[in-house]
Amino acid sequence: MTGSTAFSILDLAPIAQGQGIAQTLEHSRQMAVQAEKLGYNRVWLAEHHGMRGVGSSATSVVLGHIGAATNKIRIGSGGIMLPNHSPLVIAEQFGTLAALFPDRVDLGLGRAPGTDMATARALRRNMQASVEDYPSDIRALQSYLGSPSDDQTIIAVPGSDSHVPLWLLGSSLYSAQLAAQFGLPYSFASHFAPDALFDAFNIYRSQFKPSAQLNQPYTMAGVMAVIADTDEEARYLYTSLQQQFANLRRGANKPFARPVDDINTVCSPAELSMIAHTLQYAIVGSPETAHAQLARFIENTLADEVIFSFPIHDQKARLHSMQLLASSQNMRKSL
Repeated sequence: MTGSTAFSILDLAPIAQGQGIAQTLEHSRQMAVQAEKLGYNRVWLAEHHGMRGVGSSATSVVLGHIGAATNKIRIGSGGIMLPNHSPLVIAEQFGTLAALFPDRVDLGLGRAPGTDMATARALRRNMQASVEDYPSDIRALQSYLGSPSDDQTIIAVPGSDSHVPLWLLGSSLYSAQLAAQFGLPYSFASHFAPDALFDAFNIYRSQFKPSAQLNQPYTMAGVMAVIADTDEEARYLYTSLQQQFANLRRGANKPFARPVDDINTVCSPAELSMIAHTLQYAIVGSPETAHAQLARFIENTLADEVIFSFPIHDQKARLHSMQLLASSQNMRKSL
């Protein structure tokens, strides 16, 4: 990869219609291996629970799987939903990953449950108290992962002195303010929550306070990418993502759908309007079309890094999309 904007991968670990969990995890391994070969900066996976279309609920375990299959690409969470967990447990998990894969591990954090409220309650945390404790839980994580003090009574083993870098993730102004206050890198979920993107980045950059981890603001933006040899093929592949968002709106918990020839046969006009707004920053098209869309996005956001999800049902088409994004000569010259 070339240019000043880094490119990374957010693997949504889609459980595709007609496929199983083992196949999904093998696809994640293949994506990470290819991402490393193509020069992507990092591969992240996200914590979701109870979703029939997402296979990365045990995020740290899956990171061990892809870390073992690769050699140098950074791996991490995009993110761990901290209110679901004891900070000490997360420090131990990511301290273990850092010992296995030195200088390669990121710990991205979010405060949403990553699921429905019934499943959140089954995770056995008091959700209201946990969300309110989010800033102090981040501080606790920093303490567990940092250099231990002589009077420290609780020590993460593994984890202590690992200095795993933290990121804050979000889709709101709250997360931007907190990342700025803590002096941490900030990743915005513009791939599914576009409305506050520019306000969040402006607040984060203007309020940023340097920290031991980071001396100046660093921004990442999420983008859905469906790139194929032609615009027509890309639009066809994109119908899987459109169906997924329609299912989310309907409350239908289904695997990641196969593409369809005519999206109008499975989604209503109102649903398609909602989806178009939600996915307004999606990159969909041939390499030439994608280049123009992406160049405009980077110019407007000034993001230091773009993290791409490739929500494509067919694994070969997904890997091809990754390659097209990475190898476009126009992109290499311009970004």
